[in-house]
Amino acid sequence: MSENSSPAPSGREGWLYWGAWVFAIGTLTLAGYFGWRVWKGSLTPRTQAFAAVQQKVPETTAEEKDVNIPMPAIQVADMVIAISRRADLHTIIPTRPRQDVFTYTVETGDSVFGIAQVFAIKPETILWANYDILNDNPDMLSPGMELKIPPVDGVLYEWQEGDTLKGVSEHFEAKTEDVLNWSGNKLDLTDPQFNLDQLVMLPGGHREFRQWLVPTIPRGAAGVSRALYGGGACAGGYEGAFGTGGFIWPADNHYLSGNDYWSGHLAIDIAAGMGAPIYAADSGVIVFAGSATGGYGNMIMIDHGNGYQTLYAHLSQVYAHCGSSVSQGQVIGYAGSTGKSTGAHLHFEVRYLGGFIDPWYVLPAP
Repeated sequence: MSENSSPAPSGREGWLYWGAWVFAIGTLTLAGYFGWRVWKGSLTPRTQAFAAVQQKVPETTAEEKDVNIPMPAIQVADMVIAISRRADLHTIIPTRPRQDVFTYTVETGDSVFGIAQVFAIKPETILWANYDILNDNPDMLSPGMELKIPPVDGVLYEWQEGDTLKGVSEHFEAKTEDVLNWSGNKLDLTDPQFNLDQLVMLPGGHREFRQWLVPTIPRGAAGVSRALYGGGACAGGYEGAFGTGGFIWPADNHYLSGNDYWSGHLAIDIAAGMGAPIYAADSGVIVFAGSATGGYGNMIMIDHGNGYQTLYAHLSQVYAHCGSSVSQGQVIGYAGSTGKSTGAHLHFEVRYLGGFIDPWYVLPAP
């Protein structure tokens, strides 16, 4: 060893000496690595901006890529980055309202109420449009019958000689402007003309119903005419059971199979198959038992002696007779489709002090 060379320090100074060399070498290595990355361009400001934008652009589906839609663009460090727009291809086209009168052929099991629901109009509208065959009585419906179905709620009127727009509109409480502006009437607004027997729609119009009903018959001497109301009419003058004031369902089923209660049908049609037992909804005295007019077919009426009467129609068999007392739940007949009916069911009415009430108000919840 030369005299001028100095030995490497040892001890604590040796650790500091070698530590400084390691730090210097590590620093040079890192500097070389980052210099190489800059030279490759992977961390240039341009590519950094591009990476940031890519993270914000939503991934497009195959359907969206097929849609040729102009895309807005943004400028990032000399590069153009396209931003996709999500396209909604499911455009809903509204259905045009019906304008023409539709002819419907009645089928077995149909009811005015059910047909009205299908065509999204009120049952009254169907009755008013078919007065010539139904006479405002929904129970006159029968299979094979052809009904006129108006396009909207109101009165479908057949124009008569001598009619005027003002007179017809006022009679049915419709607005003349609604009649003129209804496109289905196909009128020339500058000179509206109506032809004899032309069907004219009166939107929003209405009229009173002609009710076809068997009258309320009390247990006292009523003097009801069989010739007028049917062979099941009872003479009256009876004594017997009184009602409890509560009611039960008169059939095993507790749901409808036809008309509900509404202004043109003051009853409910309860689902009951042919021959199904029919029960007295409450105790009372039979005041009608047999055939009835007005499309009721075979019918029973019970006077409950407390202001209430109940009526059961379209029966296949009547299992009761005039003046007999019946208890709540007793079988009084069997369901059928007699009279004007499109299928077996029970037409059930509730009356109080001579007036009609909705049976849903007195029957237990189904």
